[in-house]
Amino acid sequence: MEFKKLLEQQSEEAFKKYIPTLSIDCVIFSFHENSLHVLTVRMKDQDSWGLPGGYVKKEENVDDAAVRILKDRTGTENIYLQQFYTFGNLKRSESAFEAYDDSIWNKQRFVSIGYYALAEHSKVKLVIDQYSNAVEWKSIENLPSFMMDHRTIFDKALLTLREQLNNHPIGYNLLPEKFTMPELQKLYEAILSKKLNRGNFYRKILRYDILTKLDESRKGGAHKAPDLYSFDLEKYNAALKEGLKGSW
Repeated sequence: MEFKKLLEQQSEEAFKKYIPTLSIDCVIFSFHENSLHVLTVRMKDQDSWGLPGGYVKKEENVDDAAVRILKDRTGTENIYLQQFYTFGNLKRSESAFEAYDDSIWNKQRFVSIGYYALAEHSKVKLVIDQYSNAVEWKSIENLPSFMMDHRTIFDKALLTLREQLNNHPIGYNLLPEKFTMPELQKLYEAILSKKLNRGNFYRKILRYDILTKLDESRKGGAHKAPDLYSFDLEKYNAALKEGLKGSW
């Protein structure tokens, strides 16, 4: 079915099913090959890319709606999720539906609640639905053109991620269970978009006493195999309550 016709047919049902004027946009981050990535979606009638999003059912909590949207797009609901901002500028979404009648659901004014999510890259199953023709991870260093105000939403999510690096379990949710110290440093560098001094980073992280050094190392490579670590979750959560001290 032609995409425009599909949306027009579903419009009447959407007015009955969802809360008017309220939407959700999710910025889903992952860490892969030493780069921070964001999940992007391309709608069937759009050239630009967008963030995964959706609407809130009339008999549904807002946070539950965000979990449902994440599950629909990633195949999992076991993802760290944090509400971070509300976006309500005039004519946020109308430009994406210029060819549609003003009465269609998608062309109404929507105030969007932004969530950022942290997902371990290997555990996410990308799902293409009836509204999209592509779902891809994009490195934040090489982002595509975004539809509507989704670049603004992404920028605010990344800024929030940086601000919350010292009091939210960001490393725990983006790294695999076992990781090396260089991998942890690369994660921080990717989020902060700057190089960190190796010695200073190691000393600061070890001083927090939130890591457990494992009796194993990462095999392979030409150099000495680096030691593997895991987060001591109890100590990590306790440290986050106080906030990891100092700037990066």
